[in-house]
Amino acid sequence: MTLIQVDLVLPCLNEAGALPWVLSRLPEGYRAIVVDNGSTDGSAEVASAAGALVVHEERRGFGAAAHAGLLAATAPIVAFCDADASMDPRELPLVVDPVRAGEADLVLGRRRASVPKAWPWHSRMANTSLSWRLRRITGVNIHDLGPMRAARREDLLSLDLRDRRSGYPLEMFLRAAEAGWRIREVDTTYSPRVGRSKVTGTVQGTFTAVADMSALLRETRR
Repeated sequence: MTLIQVDLVLPCLNEAGALPWVLSRLPEGYRAIVVDNGSTDGSAEVASAAGALVVHEERRGFGAAAHAGLLAATAPIVAFCDADASMDPRELPLVVDPVRAGEADLVLGRRRASVPKAWPWHSRMANTSLSWRLRRITGVNIHDLGPMRAARREDLLSLDLRDRRSGYPLEMFLRAAEAGWRIREVDTTYSPRVGRSKVTGTVQGTFTAVADMSALLRETRR
């Protein structure tokens, strides 16, 4: 029996078409925790059939699903990734290994688009603006608040993250920076997702995410 060294949290809302590919590409020693956030396409059943641990989170929101996965995790290191096949789980060691080696406390995957259409212009512009603001506020040389990331489970729990919407990844970064964590950024491949995005793949979704994150930034700077 393989010892689980890393739990991979995959927030999921109607990703049945992408999950088989995603779950087939986990490195050895990684366990997938698929957090179903109200899917109607059988995502939970697909994930369970593929051997993933399935957690159900009724409260809608990326942060709600991501945090439910963190609470369900038991491995010493927890990684996060989108479940839409836009990022390759085989690249997870890029973000996990520096944490495992004690060289970093939080590692973020900086998205590098495999093709231009992988990253919609509105999402890219919003991310560039946010990254610039974060560099000014925290002094951390960040260029992308990417969805692929890793840190130690106990450290993440100590941050006491409260956001349950689109601001969850930002709150994690801000609290880690405030706590003096060593934050590193590594390049990861970003490809066109399978299916339709619920957040940054749409203009409305991007605006919603920007509004959530802007509110969090205002609260942080008070």
